[in-house]
Order: sequence, then structure tokens, then C-alpha cells
Amino acid sequence: MFTIDFSDHTNLVKDEWYQQIDSLLTFAKKKENINNDAELSVTFVDKDEIQNINKIYKDKDKVTDVISFALEEDEPDIEFNELDIPRVLGDIIICTDVAKEQAENYGHSFERELGFLALHGFLHLLGYDHMNEEDEKEMFGRQDDILNAYGLTRD
Repeated sequence: MFTIDFSDHTNLVKDEWYQQIDSLLTFAKKKENINNDAELSVTFVDKDEIQNINKIYKDKDKVTDVISFALEEDEPDIEFNELDIPRVLGDIIICTDVAKEQAENYGHSFERELGFLALHGFLHLLGYDHMNEEDEKEMFGRQDDILNAYGLTRD
């Protein structure tokens, strides 16, 4: 089972957003060969809240589009398939205000931007990163592969 706990701090989130992200991340979980039970949370916030989170936890006093907090990053390699507990991957926080702005700036749908941000956060929870050129190429390539296979293209 794959459980996503959603939280809306904006009071603006539509049911379709939850459904899209649930469907996309379930698809991505399969693409990433995660066969055991897993859990994560997705929280929708405004610019003020994400800036505050970014300042407190990342020491960056600026607005951003998505922040992830991976719960497995400090753990040794665990074989979850051998344990009778779900993997708790972590938390994804998405700023809907920034998502709307970026969709307009990039000339694609809000749904595509929302999916991109959710998947970007999900891949961070799985250990992908973009701190150097090689890692960035791998992560963004994987994002594009999954989004295109899912059918959420830039068109």
C-alpha cells in the first residue's frame, strides 16, 4: 500500500490536485521499483509559510517552490522488504503560489507544474539530488522520463 497524507494550509487546494499527485507519485513509485509499502506527506503552503520553513530548516531566507525532508537520508541501508513495516519516506512541501507563477512563466499548465514539483520532491525523498552537474543530469532526466511516461508533458 502507498499512503500519501495531504495537508492544505492555503484553503485553496482542489480535489483534482490531490488525485493527480496521488496518481503520479503512485506511478513514480512503480517506476522507481519500490515494491513495499510506503508513506509520505504532501503539504500545500503559501509564499510566507514556505519562506519561513526555508529560513528555519534550510537557512535560506527566500521563497522557493518545493522543499523536501527525507526521513531515510541519515539511515543505513535498510531492507524494507524484509521488515513488516512501511517505508516512511518523508515530507514534501509545495508552494502553490510559486507553482502558479512558474506555470505561467514556463508556458505550461498548472497541473504540469504541480506534478513536476511533487515528483521533484518525491525523487529527493528517494535520494536523488542536483548538487553537481552529474547528479542534476540524472535527477532531471529521471523526472522527464517519469513525467513523459505518465503523460504529463510540457505541452
